[in-house]
This record gives sequence, structure tokens and C-alpha cells, in this order.
Amino acid sequence: MAESQFVYVAFIRTTPEKLWRALMEPEFTRQFWMGTTQESEWKVGSSWRIVKPDGKNSDSGEVVEIEPHRRLVLNWQNHLFPEMTAEGFSRMTYELEQKGDMVKLTVTHGMEKSESVHQGCIEWLAHHPCEPEEPARNGGISGSNAELAGGDVGCFA
Repeated sequence: MAESQFVYVAFIRTTPEKLWRALMEPEFTRQFWMGTTQESEWKVGSSWRIVKPDGKNSDSGEVVEIEPHRRLVLNWQNHLFPEMTAEGFSRMTYELEQKGDMVKLTVTHGMEKSESVHQGCIEWLAHHPCEPEEPARNGGISGSNAELAGGDVGCFA
């Protein structure tokens, strides 16, 4: 079966530790994930969920792999759209790699279906655009939010 997959790469002038905090900790995610926070014990096998500002669960899953400051893999299911919920779980991976004074963030979001309506990370990234090979300007881990991760961002989709 073919896999439906999206890969997004950003280079952020920061440290892996600062970027990890920006990706994981509620005080940061609330600022650039449309007011949502993530809840988890951040251990392999623990549950994970995204909580909307109104307290409702928008996405949930399980921590599959975690290597702090380097790699996080989640099984992910969207609960906002019935057709996406019906498709089951996708897999999202964050990979952080030091590149000089920058961190290369690779976000891979995929599903074991060739004809998936599940957009996962694609849906989120569609609302946080940046031009290839240009510094990111608004939204995502970019633009005015780059200071949350400690620096400037360039993105490549």
C-alpha cells in the first residue's frame, strides 16, 4: 500500500534544547499552535493529545518514540473532522539536527493510505505558509514566533 506523506523542513537559528521546549511545552505551543496545548507524560507508550482553548480534544494518540532534543514520533488521530477520524491514525515525526548555529527541524506526517483525506500536518502548515528558501514570516515556528525557539527561521517544503 502506498503511503500518503508530507515532509516539511525548517532551519532555525537556535539550540535543539530551546526548539524542543518550543515544540513541547504548553506556554510555547499555546502561542503558535492556535491557542492549543499538548498533554502527555512524554514517555514511550504514554497518551498524547492536543487540547483546544475551549478544553475540547482536537487530536490524540500515543508517544511511539522519544529522544529529547532529537526525535519525537507520535501516532496521531484527528478528532475535528469525522472523515479524518474515520481514517484512523497517522504518524508524525519531529527530527531535530544541529547544523552549525542552526537546528534543522524535519516534520514528517504520513499515513499508510494512498488516497487519504487525512491532512494532519499539511492542514496545519497550510495556515502557516512561508516561501521556499526565504526566511519564514508568520505563523508556525516562524516569523514573530521564531523568538520562541530562540532565533530566525528559513523553511523548505
